[in-house]
Amino acid sequence: MKGVFVIIDGSADLPCFQLNEKTPLEFAKTPNLDQIAFNSKIGYCFTVKEGVVPSSDTGVISLFGLNQRGLV
Repeated sequence: MKGVFVIIDGSADLPCFQLNEKTPLEFAKTPNLDQIAFNSKIGYCFTVKEGVVPSSDTGVISLFGLNQRGLV
């Protein structure tokens, strides 16, 4: 089985006034991401222990199984 693992790192953001109180991802036109999502199996996971706020690099590399300082 072949697949693609898409990580949209940095897409979480806060709503802002300039975008009518939407986040950048909510405001963006995303036809390609929408098509990928429509034809995909989508899930979520906790990449670190609950209550731990990971840095971006820790969150991404933990998706691939690296346990940094016992966070996973």
